[in-house]
Amino acid sequence: MEEWYHYALLIIVGFAVGFINTLAGGGSLLSLPVLIFLGLPSNVANGTNRVAIVIQTAIATAGFKSKGVSTFPFNVYLGVSAFLGSIIGANIAVDIKGDTFNKILSMVMMAVVLIIIFKPKIKIADLEERLAGKYLWVGIIAFFFFGIYGGFINAGLGFIMILFLHYVNHMNLVRANVTKVAVVFIYMLSALAVFVLNDKVNWKIGLILAIGNGTGAWFASRISVNKGDGFIKMFLIVMVVIMSIKLWFFN
Repeated sequence: MEEWYHYALLIIVGFAVGFINTLAGGGSLLSLPVLIFLGLPSNVANGTNRVAIVIQTAIATAGFKSKGVSTFPFNVYLGVSAFLGSIIGANIAVDIKGDTFNKILSMVMMAVVLIIIFKPKIKIADLEERLAGKYLWVGIIAFFFFGIYGGFINAGLGFIMILFLHYVNHMNLVRANVTKVAVVFIYMLSALAVFVLNDKVNWKIGLILAIGNGTGAWFASRISVNKGDGFIKMFLIVMVVIMSIKLWFFN
């Protein structure tokens, strides 16, 4: 990475990724190709991307908390479970080959769109959040497996986590999003550690990317709380459609 515009590209892309990840998910599908374009091997790009995500999620969590939105300690329970799963996922992380994986992920994302559009609307005002008892344990088990995928590659997981929290735990989309961001921060620490121990992180590029990620995350955390559920729902639908088209037609 020798040209000045590479640094500018990283910050601009990082801002977009931080904004997208904080409001919905799928930003890594943008940042990973850019890191590979800049000359990083795929596994190093995967590890380097984690540096920016850790900083992005830390800043987004602080941004949400400054607006008075937190789901502690529920987010910690899920985060610890995902943390353990992430260790497994990061340790088995390998280069993903061919078009098959991208097409499968594309179909998963389109399924997410259909769920968002056609799932009967939950009247959150008439229902209490389900954060204890069997619903807590269902969440802990599910997030362990989410953590495995998150440690492996992470791309697109934010969509699934938000929908799970919305429909299983009856969180509104804002609080589901806040929980997702905190959980990603927790489990990404273990994933990053695994990549660091295996010498798969370029710290210079990762920290430059993190400048953009962190800035985008801060702005997104403020906007999402102010705009509410409707804004997040529309943003989710738009981003899932865009990412699905990219995966299917533009590998």
